[in-house]
Amino acid sequence: MQVTETLSEGLKRGFTITIPAAEIEKKQDARLKEVAASLKLPGFRPGKVPVSIARQRYGAGVRGEVLEQAVSEALRSTLDERGLRPAGQPQVDLVSGQDEGKDLEFKVETEILPEITVPDLSDLSLTRLKAAASDEAIDNVVADFAKRQRSFETITEDRAAVKGDVVSVDFVGKRDGVPFDGGTAEDVNVEIGGEGFIPGFAEQIEGMKAGEEKIITVTFPENYGADELAGKEATFDIKVRELKKPVDAPIDDELAKKLGFENLEQLRDLVRKQIESEYEQLSRLRIKRELLDALAVKTDFPAPESMVDAEFNQIWQRVEADRKADQLDDEDKDKDEETLRSDYRKIAERRVKLGLLLAEIGRKNAITVTQDELGRAMRAEAMRYQGQEQQVFQFFQNNPQAIESLRGPIFENKVVDYLIELAKVEDKEVTPEELSDIPPADI
Repeated sequence: MQVTETLSEGLKRGFTITIPAAEIEKKQDARLKEVAASLKLPGFRPGKVPVSIARQRYGAGVRGEVLEQAVSEALRSTLDERGLRPAGQPQVDLVSGQDEGKDLEFKVETEILPEITVPDLSDLSLTRLKAAASDEAIDNVVADFAKRQRSFETITEDRAAVKGDVVSVDFVGKRDGVPFDGGTAEDVNVEIGGEGFIPGFAEQIEGMKAGEEKIITVTFPENYGADELAGKEATFDIKVRELKKPVDAPIDDELAKKLGFENLEQLRDLVRKQIESEYEQLSRLRIKRELLDALAVKTDFPAPESMVDAEFNQIWQRVEADRKADQLDDEDKDKDEETLRSDYRKIAERRVKLGLLLAEIGRKNAITVTQDELGRAMRAEAMRYQGQEQQVFQFFQNNPQAIESLRGPIFENKVVDYLIELAKVEDKEVTPEELSDIPPADI
């Protein structure tokens, strides 16, 4: 095999590789003998089919198989001998070799991973923010439970509906005077000042009395679920049945029992644990962000352009979607496209570099993802789709690349945990508001 280097610029490498025709023919003959030995044809005993017949029937397919295998082996050998690790799928162009008796010659271009030296990590110093679940926070959650268990009392006094009242109404929705599908209902509770209805619907019912009728006009939102109504104007014939006022359930042991607990104390204890679990997740995000910021200044190697391009394209798809939905972050709204692209490309480059550094740290310290960890991740993913768990498991079984998509985050978190254990960590008590004040993610 002859290898000629044709490109060496930065992380880009190119080679022309030639394999003599005799070597290809030898591999092809060996493979044809294997094929012939496995053939079952009328008139021949098993394993006694002549190679000439196998060549006649399957020669072209076998040659293609041999060429593909030869290219793969030669490419792997070339990279291994030079200690090169491809950053992506190499680009291979076949020059010759398709015809019998011809040398196999092909050109390959690839981008390689940079040489990564794990930096000195002995000076890592991090702050772990901690917040306690206050009685007020617990009270607010329990009060929300009580609100969900509320009952409604009919208002007997003769008065108009005001904010906070719940109005029971019958209505008929019309477009151009014609009722539309799904626009008619009876005895529907509408909370004045509440959410859940088309903008302007509840607002126009405010001030109505029991027994009163009225025609209101509203405009459906542009993103409304029914395309035939989205952005359209419609009228509703409204008839008020009665006015009711919501009464929150008393916060006591009976409320707790309705929710499946023995008493109020047990309910509050669960709420406290849930709040503290949320705080722990926020704390984890903060210390991980601080760790990655510290590592970012230690990444003194170039990032493969192909990997940066792929990462940027994923980011930019989300940015474009947010821009179309008018959901860009405030700091991005006034930026032109060129500035946005430049900013997010820097983020993509940072992510690629950090990913490569974490991978190298994990490799050097023999950090791996176990089958048990992958199994737990698959089960957790399946639990997100109630009633379809079996289909999710089958999807993972049939798509190895989907399993690999779970491996990456697990591996990264294990490396992060390793580095946090390695670092000097100072715990700091903060308020929940300070803990929640996380800068925009660019990791």
